[in-house]
Order: sequence, then structure tokens, then C-alpha cells
Amino acid sequence: MGWAKIEGDREISKEMTSGNEDIGHASIASIGTSVMLSLLTTALALSVPRVSMPPRMSGGAGTQVAFSKFQGLGNDFVLVDCRDMSEPPITPEQAAKMCDRNFGVGGDGVIFVLPSDDPEANCRMRIYNSDGSEPEMCGNGIRCMAQYFAALEPEFAQGKMTISTLAGLIRPELISSMAGGVKVDMGPPFLQQAEIPTTLAADADGKVIRSTLEAGGQEWKVTCVSMGNPHAIIFVDDLDAIDLNSVGPLIEKHPAFPAKTNVEFVQVLSRSHLKMKVWERGAGPTLACGTGACALTVAAVLEGLADRDCKVSLPGGDLQIEWQEGEGNGKIFMTGPALPVFSGSYDA
Repeated sequence: MGWAKIEGDREISKEMTSGNEDIGHASIASIGTSVMLSLLTTALALSVPRVSMPPRMSGGAGTQVAFSKFQGLGNDFVLVDCRDMSEPPITPEQAAKMCDRNFGVGGDGVIFVLPSDDPEANCRMRIYNSDGSEPEMCGNGIRCMAQYFAALEPEFAQGKMTISTLAGLIRPELISSMAGGVKVDMGPPFLQQAEIPTTLAADADGKVIRSTLEAGGQEWKVTCVSMGNPHAIIFVDDLDAIDLNSVGPLIEKHPAFPAKTNVEFVQVLSRSHLKMKVWERGAGPTLACGTGACALTVAAVLEGLADRDCKVSLPGGDLQIEWQEGEGNGKIFMTGPALPVFSGSYDA
């Protein structure tokens, strides 16, 4: 039996569950790892805890980590305040266990808010995926981190901030016209074959547009875009006909992508409305992928299928993506929500 303490005086005891947790309660197991969650009574009023780093106890007890969980269109992340640390306080393996939806907190990744390593940035992002791998950055995760950092540093709640990532500097801005709204300057996309990286055939300009890839016993026409992390985009007539769980991992780990890749299948509903499913590198199928939404909008423009300002419908909701014309490849702006779910502490 596991238990959770709900805000107030009630205590609940529940059997371990096998599905995703619902907002408002958590699935807690008492085998090996214990989690104590203090749930918020509102999704908009968040008290953000600091990381607690007590000495390791004898008998196998681990590090206790205070966290807050956020979600951006259902793409959910565990966020940890590490502003007084140089590195994440837990290992990738511990993060993977923390992301387990039956035996841990549950999430698509763990995001660490670290001191900036760049004079232009206010803080630094590190992220471990649910499989323990480390991506360059995450679009939905950056919106969640922006809301979390604004709660930690209230002076940023009404303005812009700059976050250093392994993909470069990202500039989110909280907006008041949308509940939990964040508009993010994602910078320009990378379009050259070597920048993705991929070994798929490129055109005369070095771009990989509708290049043929064989996977799962059939040929796919793939357009490749990097947002600091790699994306393979495939346009289809019927999104519901795609067996994502079968073909997604085959393309993610295909030899044509030496760093693996995120995989997006896209149906064009109109020149300003695109619908997608995503298989995320290191996380599998998720409800949303912000960098994927940006990448597929670029791919749609490159293939002549859409305009530069599009609504992108993901399983978890909609993002608005704008690819501006300008110097170089032009900047991409992503707008969407990021909301708190609950806070607690976790015994890593």
C-alpha cells in the first residue's frame, strides 16, 4: 500500500495503479522508492520548494529532492530548483526512476534549474528524459521552466527571460492573455544535413526535403529540421492510420540518424492548421512536443504545404507557431500554455 498526504488534514491510502496519474492525485508505490506529495489546491497558485540535500542516511536511504510538477499540453515535467548547485543533484538513472508513472512521481522528464553559464542568460536548463538520456532542450519543457523560474524569481513574472540550454540561448516571455501562457523565441531552425545530423540524401542546397527512408517494411518521405535537437517529419493523408508505437522507434533509432531523432507524423488540415503525432527521442509517444511543432511548421513551409503562421494541433492541445522571415533562416516563435500540477518531495 502506498499513501499520499493531501493538502489539509485528509490522508488517503490506495493500491498501486498501472495508468497515468490524474491531476489532483498521485500514484505512489511503497516498493523501494517512497514519494510524498503535497498537492496544490489550485493550478495557478504555486509555492515552489527549494531542493533539500540532507546527508545520505545509512541503510540505503537516498537524497531527498523537493520538486514541482508542471505540464505543457499534457507533456509533463518534474522541475527541481538547483540555483545553488553546479550540476543536477541526481543521476540520469535516478531521474528515470523518478519519471516512472507507477513507482515514481511520473513525467516525461526531469528539468533542473541551474545557475547560468552564459553572461546573457538568467539561468541554465538541464533535462533528463524519462529513459535517462539527455536532450539538448525541450520546447514544452522550456515553457514549464519559464513559469517555474518566474515563481522562483518574481521579477521575471511580467517580462522576458533568457535561458541557457545545450541548444543555445532560448528567450521565453510570460503573456497575460492566456492562462499560463508563454511565448518563446526559439531562434532559427537548422536545415543543413550535417546540422540535423542525418545521412539521408540532401538536395543541392544541403537540405533534406522529402528524402526516402525505409523503415517498418515501407518507404517514407522525410524532411529533416533541427531546433537544436533533431526532427524527422513525415506528412501523411490519414494521421489515425499511423501505428506510432511500431514505426516511431524504428525511425528514432534508424542508422540514418547518428544522434537518434524525434519523429513527427503530420496531417495538413489547411495552410494554417497542422495536426501531428509525435514519437519523442528518449520518451516515446507524448501528448505534445514544442520543438516538434516548430520543426514540422518549417518542414510544411519547405514542402510548400503551409504558410509561416500555423496552429499546430497535438494530442494534448494547440500551439501557435510562427516562422518569421529574416536574416539567415529566420526566427521561430512558439506560443502555448504551461501550468503547475503539484509539488512534493521525492526520496531518490
